Amino acid sequence: MNGCHASSASPEDCGKDCAANCSALQDKHNSYLAISTILNSLDALVYVSDLQTYELIYLNDYGTRVWGPIAGRKCYQVLQAGQDAPCQFCTNHLLTDAAGKPAGVHVWEFQNTINGRWYQCRDQAIVWVDGRLVRIEIATDITERKAMEQQLAAAKALAEKQASTDELTQLYNRRAFFALSRHLFHQAHRAGQTLAVVMFDLDHFKRINDQWNHAAGDAVLVKIAALARSILRGSDLLARIGGEEFAILLPDTIEAAASHLVERLRAGFEHGTANDDIQCTASFGITYLSAFPPEFDPETLLSTLLHQADVAMMQAKAEGRNRVCVFGG
Repeated sequence: MNGCHASSASPEDCGKDCAANCSALQDKHNSYLAISTILNSLDALVYVSDLQTYELIYLNDYGTRVWGPIAGRKCYQVLQAGQDAPCQFCTNHLLTDAAGKPAGVHVWEFQNTINGRWYQCRDQAIVWVDGRLVRIEIATDITERKAMEQQLAAAKALAEKQASTDELTQLYNRRAFFALSRHLFHQAHRAGQTLAVVMFDLDHFKRINDQWNHAAGDAVLVKIAALARSILRGSDLLARIGGEEFAILLPDTIEAAASHLVERLRAGFEHGTANDDIQCTASFGITYLSAFPPEFDPETLLSTLLHQADVAMMQAKAEGRNRVCVFGG
């Protein structure tokens, strides 16, 4: 059957109708070619898949070059590695509303499991030419940008760590000790817990630096830091607050337990370095907080406790070093 339906139509009219139809078909074909040219010129993946069956309907040239031809496969079989079922991270459920209608664009980032590259994906449900709902995704390679973001994040994390960490011993520094103590004070106050603050200083450390050298002194500091970490509990807060001086906050610790733990530290330093070229001991001062005042400023309270522990530590040095003294004891 041709395009002429009326029996009274002249051959001339029929010719005009056919020419018009042919022109319309040609225009539509040219439009498809133009769209195809645009999609295949993009430096990005464009694909269309059935929203229900996952049948891969369209894949542009970029996608074919990277992932291969459709070949009657599902989207997850072509675009992901080792998939024999829909991907757990599939976003299809986010592309329609409660009534099953297209819900707009969903933008996300994903590292492809085949080539390991990062893509920013723009997913959307649309009505296909045959009336079914399909998923269209445009995925742009952002691997270089992602690498820069990860490098920046790593640099930021390193800077934050360095800002709170003593470079030599890898213990917390004074700034971090005060910041973390603030949280521990509030926690202990709410829970009605006691705590202890300890100061210790390495004995005759200047003599070590003078007799050996500063590199040897640094090695001793690293060794002492490692010994202290191995003896203290996971909840204890240990910091190098300057030179050969260290501070410890012992949360939820009664006096007897604190004294026992600090004595273990003292003995651990003495015996732990006994066979080294440089034996090192330390003098310790302890102060206790059995109850918090009704109102307190954490930083002021910590400064007071550190001063008390320092007084006790200086008493230990005055009494001959390599010993533990308690403030007010």
